[in-house]
Amino acid sequence: MSSQGSGGKVSDDAQVLEAGVERVRQLLGAGEKEELRRYLEAFHPSDIADLVELLDEEERAPVLHVLPDELASETLAEMEEGEHPEELLIAEPERVAELVGELSVDDAADIIGDLPLEKQREVLAQLPLDDADELRDLLAYDEESAGGIMTPDVVAVQENASVGEAINEIRRQVAEGEDFYTVFVVDREGRLRGTVSFQDLIISQPATPIRQVTEPAVAAVPATTDQEEVARVMSRYNLVSVPVVDPADRLIGRVTFDDVMDIVEAETTEDILRFSGVSDEEYLHGGVGQAVRNRLPWLALALVTTSVAAAVVWLFRETVERAVILAAIMPVIAAVGGNAGTQALAVTVRRLALSPERARAWGVVFKELAVGLANGAAVGLLAGIAGVLLGASLYLGLVVLLAMWGNLVVAGFAGAFVPTLLEKLGVDPAVASSVFFTALTDIFGFFLLLGLASWILLPRL
Repeated sequence: MSSQGSGGKVSDDAQVLEAGVERVRQLLGAGEKEELRRYLEAFHPSDIADLVELLDEEERAPVLHVLPDELASETLAEMEEGEHPEELLIAEPERVAELVGELSVDDAADIIGDLPLEKQREVLAQLPLDDADELRDLLAYDEESAGGIMTPDVVAVQENASVGEAINEIRRQVAEGEDFYTVFVVDREGRLRGTVSFQDLIISQPATPIRQVTEPAVAAVPATTDQEEVARVMSRYNLVSVPVVDPADRLIGRVTFDDVMDIVEAETTEDILRFSGVSDEEYLHGGVGQAVRNRLPWLALALVTTSVAAAVVWLFRETVERAVILAAIMPVIAAVGGNAGTQALAVTVRRLALSPERARAWGVVFKELAVGLANGAAVGLLAGIAGVLLGASLYLGLVVLLAMWGNLVVAGFAGAFVPTLLEKLGVDPAVASSVFFTALTDIFGFFLLLGLASWILLPRL
C-alpha cells in the first residue's frame, strides 16, 4: 500500500495494508468511531479505498460513515468499479446529497451510473435541481464515450472579450471551485474557437482582444468518441485535457489526463484478461462458477484445434515408429514456434489497439513474416548443429533445421495475420487469436518435422 496523509505517513508494503485492515476491524469492533476517524484521516483517499476493498461487505458502510464527507466521497471515487462503490453510496441515504456534492460531476456520474434506474432516480431526487440536471446530462452518454467520462466543468472565455476581461472572468470561475488546466475560447453560441495560454494572458496588455492571442485547439473530440480514441488523442498530442464538443461544435466539457490514466489501466487490464480468455468480471470478483463459464468454451475450442495437430502425428505414425527420436523433437519444435508466435501476436494486438489503420496492420504481417524468416534460419541452424554435435545424423540435423525454420516463419506470419484478419472481420483479436495461432504452429510444426523426416531421413535409415 502506498499511503500519504497529513502526518506524512508513506509506505509501500503489503504488510502495512494488512495491518491497516486489522486495525480498522479492531476499532470497528470496539465501537471507537472517533479513533477510527482519526486513524483513517492520516491516509490518502486511494489508500483508504484499498483498505475498504479488503473489508467484508458489512464492514464497509460503517467505515464510510465515520469519515468526513469530503474524504468519504474521495474514497468512493478511488474505489474500483468492480467493488461497487455505488452500493456504499446507497448505504448512506441520509448523506447521499452531501457525498455526491463533494464529488466531481464526472466521478458522481460514474458511481451513480452503476445503480439500477430506480435507485438513480432516488439519488437524483435528493440533489439540488441544477446538480441533478447536470448529472442526468452526463448519464445520457455511453459510459465508455467521451461524453461519459468528461466533466462539464470548464474554464472558458468569450472570443470578443479583452485580455483584462478574460482574466477577471477566469478569476470568477476559479473562485467558484473550477479546477483548470486549459482556458478555452468560445463564441457567443458556445462554439469552441480555440485556447489561450497562460503566458499570453500574463504578458498581453489588458486591452488586447482575446482573438489576437487565441490559438486553434490542438484537438477536440465529439461526445460520442470512444474513450480509447480519446486516450490516443491525448497521448499523441501530449494534452493534459481535451475539449469535448457536441454536433454543433459547442464546448460541453473536457476530459483530463487523470481520467485517461484510469482508462488506459482499465483497457490494458481488459486486453490482458481477454488475451487469456478470462473476463474482467472474473478477475474482479468472480467465483468458481463464473470462472468455469468464462474459460470452458475456450478450452473446448483448444481441444478441437489440438486434436487436428494430434491427427497430423497419427498420419505420420509409421515415421515416428521408425525414428522414435522424432517424438522427443516434436515438443521442441512446437514450443519454440509457440513462443515466436506469442511475440508476434502480442506486438500485433497492441499495435491494432493503438493504431487500427488497415494499411499499417497488414504492414505488420509482412514485417513479422520477415522476422520469422531471419529468426527461423538462426534458431533452426543452431538446433540442427546442436543435434549433430549430440550424435544425430546430418540428415536428422537438416530435418530439424528446415522444420524449425519453417515453423518460425509460420509462427511469425500466423501471430500477425490471425489477429489482423479477426479485427477486419469485427472479432476482438485479443479474445480469439491465441487459440487459432497456437493450432497453426502445432499443426505446421508437426507436419514439417514428420513430413521432412519421411522424405529425407527415412530413406537413409
